[in-house]
Amino acid sequence: MPRVAGQIDVAKTEAILDAAVEVIGQRGLGAPMEAIARQAGVSKQTVYNHYGSKAELVRALMARRVAAITAPLRESGAIDNPGEALEAYARSMLETVTTTKSYSILRVIIQGAGEMPDVAQEVFEAGPRQARRQLAAFLEVETQLGRLKVEDFDQAAEFFSGMVMGHSQLRSLLRLPSDKTAAEFDGVAREAAQRFMRAYAP
Repeated sequence: MPRVAGQIDVAKTEAILDAAVEVIGQRGLGAPMEAIARQAGVSKQTVYNHYGSKAELVRALMARRVAAITAPLRESGAIDNPGEALEAYARSMLETVTTTKSYSILRVIIQGAGEMPDVAQEVFEAGPRQARRQLAAFLEVETQLGRLKVEDFDQAAEFFSGMVMGHSQLRSLLRLPSDKTAAEFDGVAREAAQRFMRAYAP
């Protein structure tokens, strides 16, 4: 059965973003849009129709990544089980640490930030800052419901993220092998969620 226009558009969007991860990860921020289009199997004009600039394309990459990481905060039951939601969110963050493609993009962006500050700004806004905002919003709802007692939502979100990631993110950015097993990462996620819930108990 043929796909409708909307399905084709979504497929092209995903193909472009997947191609961007591969090409930018291998060739850096200076990778031409033509190379991304070729990898995606679409025309250069199609890429520009979807994303008018390299900055917009990278922003979309970060937005997709954040949506996947923060999904546990939006899933059914997250509000009823805030501890479980935070543990799942922590596990989701830690999974990105062991994903080579995910961090290859961050590495090349850091390397090229001096030459392309507009792209670096887009990455920060659509990536780390947006993830923290979504976690802060989750904590605000939990506080309103009386299950947590948080006064500074942004600060608490920063505390939780730092507690979870620790040196794992830096090790990944430096291309150092992980010093934890999958089971140990699960333990970190569980312990961080439990300690956070106790620290901000009403």
